[in-house]
Amino acid sequence: MASAKDVRRPAYDAVFLGVDGGGTKTAFCLVDGSGTVRARATGPGTSPTDEPGDDGSFGTYPVLADGVARVCAEASVAPAALTHAFFGLPAHGESPPLTAALDALPARLLGHDRYGVGNDMVCAWAGSLGLADGINVIAGTGSMAYGERAGRTARTGGWGELFGDEGSAHWIAVEGLAAFTRMSDGRLAPGPLAGVLRRALDLGSDLDVVGRVLYGGLGRDGVAALARRVTEAAALDDPAAGAVLARAGRELALLADAARRRLGFPAAETVPVSYSGGVFGSRPVAEAFRAELAGLEGRFELRPPLYEPVVGAALHAASLAGTPLDAAARAALPPPPGPPAP
Repeated sequence: MASAKDVRRPAYDAVFLGVDGGGTKTAFCLVDGSGTVRARATGPGTSPTDEPGDDGSFGTYPVLADGVARVCAEASVAPAALTHAFFGLPAHGESPPLTAALDALPARLLGHDRYGVGNDMVCAWAGSLGLADGINVIAGTGSMAYGERAGRTARTGGWGELFGDEGSAHWIAVEGLAAFTRMSDGRLAPGPLAGVLRRALDLGSDLDVVGRVLYGGLGRDGVAALARRVTEAAALDDPAAGAVLARAGRELALLADAARRRLGFPAAETVPVSYSGGVFGSRPVAEAFRAELAGLEGRFELRPPLYEPVVGAALHAASLAGTPLDAAARAALPPPPGPPAP
């Protein structure tokens, strides 16, 4: 007769925590070994600020503590009983002091060291491609690409809105605002974009855009939200808006191609590519992205995301634990509610 020590625990006894941080919100979920999502929660964003908190974590700890407590309470699982966890957090890997502080946070939350910490781009890759070798392109408020091949990793983009993030919502909005100023000056023929932005920003005069955007507290997310107005203007056949969206798609494809080369994929090898982020919900961006990929030297296979990033984080946690979810469990995971395929 087998001893209690020899009896294997049912798959559902294993519970994995996934955390997907972001500038706007932080998502949490618990997934068990059968692929059932046991609990979910969302909280405020976890982007760092200029001033660190007392723990050196830039205010991230309270957000994580609240989210972890809520999902564990919903699933009736103590943090100390979690099998493994993965925390994908913005700015991880971009500043040594901040990265060290973020690496240490989960131990305080969970009471053990069965966890991993990385940049939130890892969550998007893990979810989109199900941990398979390939590249995921992220286009939300910011933009970047992340991929893996045979244990090798590569990141491209993600340099921030001041001198990067091409193809992102913030970049699209800034390019749209630049076109608006040229239209106002007469340096560019006026088009529907001018009226769309005047209404969206409730401008009394065109020069009011300076106060509304630069001094009016619009902030990074508020500026990025104007990308939807550029898409709106493109649907009204504004040539400047259409050109911005087409270039956004091309820039995002170039991120994938740069990651392909950094990962060492030969030009003749087909590279799986997926995507995440609201910008891909803009049809002109998605179409330009697909067209640019098709015209590049490398061979790409565009795949719709398998899972959302927070589920990808839990899937990654299971893999880090050495107990990856099997095919039946993966089939039980919910599909993403994300943008349509390009």
